[in-house]
Amino acid sequence: MWSRDVAALAYRLAGVLLLSVTLALLSGAFLTAPNLLNVLRQASLNFLIASGVTLVILTAGLDLSIGANVGLSACVAATAFKATGSIAAGVAAGLTCGTLIGLLNGLMVTLLRLPPFIATYGMLWMVHGLTYWYMAGETIYGFPPAFRALGSGYVVGIPVPVYVMAASLMAGGVFTRYTIYGHELYAIGANAEAARLSGIPIRTRLNLVYTLSGAMAGLAAMVYLARLNSAEADIGEPLMLPAVAAVLIGGTSLFGGVGGLSGTLIGAVMLTLVLNGMNLLNINANWQPLVTGTIVLLAVWIDIVTRQRADARA
Repeated sequence: MWSRDVAALAYRLAGVLLLSVTLALLSGAFLTAPNLLNVLRQASLNFLIASGVTLVILTAGLDLSIGANVGLSACVAATAFKATGSIAAGVAAGLTCGTLIGLLNGLMVTLLRLPPFIATYGMLWMVHGLTYWYMAGETIYGFPPAFRALGSGYVVGIPVPVYVMAASLMAGGVFTRYTIYGHELYAIGANAEAARLSGIPIRTRLNLVYTLSGAMAGLAAMVYLARLNSAEADIGEPLMLPAVAAVLIGGTSLFGGVGGLSGTLIGAVMLTLVLNGMNLLNINANWQPLVTGTIVLLAVWIDIVTRQRADARA
């Protein structure tokens, strides 16, 4: 299993390298330091959102509310900043908001027994509506420089969000690969009934992953808010599809039990490179959603074909 995972990551890294070489040949601006740092910054935000979704999809679940969650969490944090003048209070408010939304998703799946798609799709619309009501058309802007450094600062020439991404990747990697909890998530995704019969507390673990997904959305909201220096009701709307795309491109199976955060990082970088290349080549931005959607469909199709071939060999 481990060797197969390493081989899959190697193929995806080769894809990133091939894409990078192609863009370097097509655009002289691609290999400039500002552009590469911008790619890393954009990929880091996508990874932060997608990392929580990865845990959910590993259990054969889905979280479609992440973009809306980022939006509301950012707006709540912005309000707390302005009301208290405290960075700690604003960050705490944003992280708490994101975590609570994730927990509610988990409870709808485990207690109400709603399918994850329905539960989180409904939550998406509920949170969007709540955010528009909460903001009432206003825009909140102008945050402390110390907080803004989280999204736009540099340390040793590297954007701060990249360090946040690296820390999240290491923590998530240890959790999924080297703890009992992480192994149980893979077991639930591979065969939930077998996992239940082996004594794994399915409901508790599902509540955990949805809560973690919400918490990561809250963290991403802080980075995004610090980067933009403003919050408005529609801030999170374009973020859901790229995050899910990064997970699927990275090799995490939509059917659960296969994949991991390293693949999601590669998927986030690959998707960011595609969009960055379109910008450098002056391709109309209206084509970007079409390209992203096409990539998602291809990733899911490849996952289905790979699974069918594995079942046939078994």
